[in-house]
Amino acid sequence: MLENKTVYLNGSYLPLPDAKISVLDRGFLFGDGIYEVIPSYYGHLFHLDDHLERLENSLAAIRLANPHSRSEWRQIFTPLLDASQNQYVYLQLTRGVAPKRDHAFPEAIAPTVFAMVSAIVPFAGKHTGIQAVTMDDSRWKLCHAKAITLLANILHRQSAIDQDAAEAILIKDNIVTEGAASNVFVVLDGCLLTPPKGNDILPGITRDVILDLARKNNIQCAEQRISAEQLSLASEVWVTSSTREIIPVVTLDGKPVGAGKPGAVWLEMDAIFQNYKQSLL
Repeated sequence: MLENKTVYLNGSYLPLPDAKISVLDRGFLFGDGIYEVIPSYYGHLFHLDDHLERLENSLAAIRLANPHSRSEWRQIFTPLLDASQNQYVYLQLTRGVAPKRDHAFPEAIAPTVFAMVSAIVPFAGKHTGIQAVTMDDSRWKLCHAKAITLLANILHRQSAIDQDAAEAILIKDNIVTEGAASNVFVVLDGCLLTPPKGNDILPGITRDVILDLARKNNIQCAEQRISAEQLSLASEVWVTSSTREIIPVVTLDGKPVGAGKPGAVWLEMDAIFQNYKQSLL
């Protein structure tokens, strides 16, 4: 029950209904903040250092000081975890509560730090595949920062849902960037491809793990730009994220991807990924 859920807010652990912030918090007023999502499998935080490095990079991108060391972050998260469950930590930092609403950065205020844990619910389309649609990427130029200003992503995702699809794959200047809430992989001529890192995509931790595992298991892979035409010709398309892991796209813009079912490379990579997760427990 939500009323029994314990969360962390600004140094205290308290029931979720008791967690309150000021209406002058800059996260509420401006979306001036950063978030991070960290999976935990049976109490073991997955690639925590990688997630915290991305957090540090995101904070630096919006010029917000990191209030804690990596060891302190681990200490904050640990009491929230249940070793009997698969969960994810949602962490959000805003610039804090300013004395007045002003676009300029306020001086000498403490950031607002909030963390909570939720169950990882198995995704219904994990083994059957999902429908996706393509659309023009209308977002800003700092997509590598995991900012809480997600309105453009939300509108893209809702547009996909309105078309009975589970995800929107975004295209800018005829080049695939990422999903509304995911990174994108394709299999083209037997090679696993994903767009390179840059300001136009979020550097996903699951994305990096997949590339590392592919190389270690002799699966041909590369980071390179993917055109809209290449996307349409791919024999497999995947979307990946921390909570959904690796999801095959079997229908794109109403047309089947490959044979219209999860492909052989996805089957191999998903098995490798699951075995890798187990090896960390």
